[in-house]
Amino acid sequence: MASKVWFITGSSKGFGRVWAEAALARGDSVAATARDPKTLSDLVEKYGYRVAALKLDVTDKAAVETTIAEAHKRFGRLDIVINNAGYGQFGAIEEISETEARDQMETNVFGALWVTQAALPIMRAQKSGHIIQISSIGGVNAFPNIGWYNASKWALEGFSQALAVEVADLGIHVTLVEPAGFSTDWGGPSAKHSTPIAVYDPARAKTAQRRATVVPGDPDATGPAMLALVDAEEPPVRVFFGDVGLPMIRQEYANRLALWEKWDFIADLAQGEKKNRKAA
Repeated sequence: MASKVWFITGSSKGFGRVWAEAALARGDSVAATARDPKTLSDLVEKYGYRVAALKLDVTDKAAVETTIAEAHKRFGRLDIVINNAGYGQFGAIEEISETEARDQMETNVFGALWVTQAALPIMRAQKSGHIIQISSIGGVNAFPNIGWYNASKWALEGFSQALAVEVADLGIHVTLVEPAGFSTDWGGPSAKHSTPIAVYDPARAKTAQRRATVVPGDPDATGPAMLALVDAEEPPVRVFFGDVGLPMIRQEYANRLALWEKWDFIADLAQGEKKNRKAA
């Protein structure tokens, strides 16, 4: 199998680091980005020229364009682009400040958009490429105390699903990876927390209690999964990482369908005379 060139945002730790190491270990090349490229120095020492350690803040559109161009110049192509950079904003919806709301979207949505837009002309010229958007189980469901994080991932899901159709005839694939709970520092040092309002404390406590019963997955186990995904001839538009996602979403979609069916008479009312004339 020919070696591939990867571009991964948020490569200093967590999933991004695992996937960079998995790609390099099998002989691929990686443009690994981080806010502080010094955190990637050990990869450079170990793998040499096959690693480009690049400084990047994905919220800086001009910097994204420059960094993508630099990676392309270094390796001559971009086969896989992984939008992994992001963080979790914790807080009830009423607790989210304007700055927190905008910052979450700037990183989780606009950052992924800028990287995607910068990579697409290169992939179109190649007539090949795979854009992987790191979403979440919270991109297809929503949970108390991370509602604004959910909103950012739902936005990512929406534009990426449309993108997958737009580029399908151009030789470019798009995949949304939806991890469930893994033992990264997503909920620890990387997280941001809004100023709490006491009335939401009981709900927060219930959520924390539920999360305490969940055994987190091992991030290292996702390395082989990512390699299998990028090597697939026809990769999926969506895929779960972890065994929690599918059972949860089966129930969630069953609940949604049942609710839509129950209230379908409202949909009929909304059709008004047009609906009645059609029936007649």
